[in-house]
Amino acid sequence: MTRISGALRSPLTFSVLAGLLIGALFLVGTGADPLTAYGAVLTGALGGDGIGATLTTGTSVLGLALALAIPLRAGLINLGGDGQMVLGGITAAVTGLTSPLPAPLTVALALLAGVAAGAGYAVLAALCENHFGVPLLVSSLLLSYPAVSLASYLARYPLKEPGSSLPQTRALPDGVALPAFGDSTVTLGLVLVVLAAAVYWFTDRRTAVGYEIRMTGLNARFSAYAGVERRGLTLRLMAVSGGLAGLVGAIGVLSFPYRFVDGSLTAPGYTWTGLTAALLAGAAPLGTLVAAFFFAVLQVGGLAMERTTEVPRELTQVLQAIVIVFLAARLRLPGRLLRRRSREREAV
Repeated sequence: MTRISGALRSPLTFSVLAGLLIGALFLVGTGADPLTAYGAVLTGALGGDGIGATLTTGTSVLGLALALAIPLRAGLINLGGDGQMVLGGITAAVTGLTSPLPAPLTVALALLAGVAAGAGYAVLAALCENHFGVPLLVSSLLLSYPAVSLASYLARYPLKEPGSSLPQTRALPDGVALPAFGDSTVTLGLVLVVLAAAVYWFTDRRTAVGYEIRMTGLNARFSAYAGVERRGLTLRLMAVSGGLAGLVGAIGVLSFPYRFVDGSLTAPGYTWTGLTAALLAGAAPLGTLVAAFFFAVLQVGGLAMERTTEVPRELTQVLQAIVIVFLAARLRLPGRLLRRRSREREAV
């Protein structure tokens, strides 16, 4: 009962409920029934026709959420998810198109190549901070643009499918694809991402490395005095972060439509949705998983809500923004109140 009471009173629960309440007010203002609209979101995302799309979207959202949550746990912000994901995707496509190995081995090699490409590119951002003093937030974000542009060039020119008007690579050879569950678009990629979440949870809660990461996020100076080497930790965390982002890109290429399509990985905004989920959960492993699924439900269910109530699906993006604003306000307010009371006691 104590845990349930604490969960209900947590800033996370308050923010989500506040976001849903304000979203309901928006719906009332447009003349729509909030219960009908929210019901359409749940039915569209979790019903028989929508659960597959939700799990497919959730694979990418959760993968990026984990990729960004891992450095965020140590107080590091990686905004280069788009570049690392796209570089992983195009590397997987090149590997799949050129590998002479049998199809199953080519799939494994393409996944590893995507992970390596994303990890290597993320490490480059960490080196910019460690050796040149460029803030990680800035270096990771700016390095995304060359990676996205390079992938776009490769998809539009050297690797472009002959005769196609779309900016896409040639289709991968037969059999070079992740196994799917039945006739759905859900693939083995979902299992890989969930396994990554499990490893993150175990590392965070059961290992000394996880403790060092958490302590660095809570107080970087304290962790430095305790012997945690900040530069090395930044390199390792960014490598893992970029590797996960590259894995998401590789999974996207090895799933339908089994090729790299320029813009298909960045247009849905997986990086920013994943960052929102990580922020909402405070980068906690289980919380990140739940938050990522929540946002995947909103993203897929928003289409059903638009069809049912004629309310634009962009309302779900407004809900995400409101949740984060309330979370930030709720987390900062107690600290301000404590400082104010401290000053009042000192004045007395």
